[in-house]
This record gives sequence, C-alpha cells and structure tokens, in this order.
Amino acid sequence: MRIRLINPNTTQSMTDAIGRCASDVAGPLTLVEAVSPSMGPASIESHYEEALAVPGILEQVALGESEGVDAYVVACFGDPGLDAARELAHGPVLGIAEAGMHAAAMLGRTFGIVTTLERTTGRARELAHRYGFGDVCVAIRACEIPVLALDDPRSDAYGRVVAECRAVLDAGADAVLLGCAGMADLCHRVSDEIGAPVVDGVSSATVFAESLVRLRLATGKRGEYAPPPVKAMTGLMAGFERAWADA
Repeated sequence: MRIRLINPNTTQSMTDAIGRCASDVAGPLTLVEAVSPSMGPASIESHYEEALAVPGILEQVALGESEGVDAYVVACFGDPGLDAARELAHGPVLGIAEAGMHAAAMLGRTFGIVTTLERTTGRARELAHRYGFGDVCVAIRACEIPVLALDDPRSDAYGRVVAECRAVLDAGADAVLLGCAGMADLCHRVSDEIGAPVVDGVSSATVFAESLVRLRLATGKRGEYAPPPVKAMTGLMAGFERAWADA
C-alpha cells in the first residue's frame, strides 16, 4: 500500500519530520511517501497562504494518481484543498484536522485544540463545526509560535505547547488535539507531561487512510466528488489542464 503524505508547504525539513511521524505508525507493508509541492508558501498561517497552497496539493494528487498511490493525507490543519483533492483521487483523501477531530472525539466526551497563532483559531473553529464537533470542541488555544519556529529551541515551543494544553484541560477538555502538522513529534511527550490523551492529526490521518484502503473504501463519485470536468485553463494554470485530464 502506498500513502502519499502531502505537506502543503515547501519547507523540506518539515516534510521530512512529519514523514517520520507517519511512517512510525504505518503498518509494515505500507509505504508512506512524504512529499512537498513544487510551488507554494514556506508555511501556512493565513487564508491567503492556504489558498496559494492548493495548486501544489492538487499537483501532488494528480502525480500520485498517475503513479498508483492508494490514499493521500493533506498535512495542514486547515485541511486546504481537501474537497478538490477528493474529486481527483480514486482512493481516500484525509485531512489532518478532520482525522484528528474524529480521533480526539473517541477519547472522551470533549476535546480542545492547541494551535500555532491566534489568527488561525477561527479556521479551526470553522472546521470543528463543519465536521460536526462544534459542541464537542470546548476550547481552542494558540501558543503564538509561528510554524517554522516550532523546532527552534529559542522559541521554547515545547513548554508553550504544554502550557496551552493544560489550559485546554482546565477548560473542560478530556483530550487535546495538536492543531499543526509541525507539532506532530511533540505528541507523546506532551501527553506524558499533562497526563491526558494528546492527538496528532498526522498520525491519525495516516492510520485512518490505511484502514480505509484495507476496507476497500474510497470517496463516493456519484455526486459532488465526481471527477471535475476537463476544460481549458490559461495563464499560470495552463499546465494544470493536462494534469487533471491525466488524473
């Protein structure tokens, strides 16, 4: 089985790190391919950057379809381009926010989210409502550390994430969901520190995608997620016309 883990930003060190986290939980017969798009922002911390990341995500899905990939994980907590990717792919496509929320909701009556910047909390709240967890998600907190500073020891990312996770528990959460792919490698340490379940969306989405493939389940193609119509595209999008036709 081949799962393509798409880091929607173009920072290779982050792609490598989340690839290791996904590979650690995948089965022995599953190959996790962690990839970065050939275009897009270095990190995603705004609606503008999220929108600009989508073509690169779809590029990787189209390539994966031509290479026989079985399932995809979109490894950004905003779940950018998820609907569009599901139109292109024959196999399952999971976002780490959706998968992480489902996992966290199975671990208690309530959960909370700890993300990077305050400006991203609105998107997290929007997704919680979209996925049916609006009443279950009791708190969303930001540690105010940019994505690319999470692995900088000068930022004290670990300490600040732990502090916000404790605040989420104080707000009544039974479990905590880490709201950034760049936090994936902190998951188990933080859980041990705070004495509560801490969910990483990258690992959750990888295992869920793997399970759906084993169950021989994929996105329904009868309606909204049917393949998009092939049509002419111009300007910067000109190269995408053929990619979609091939997919």
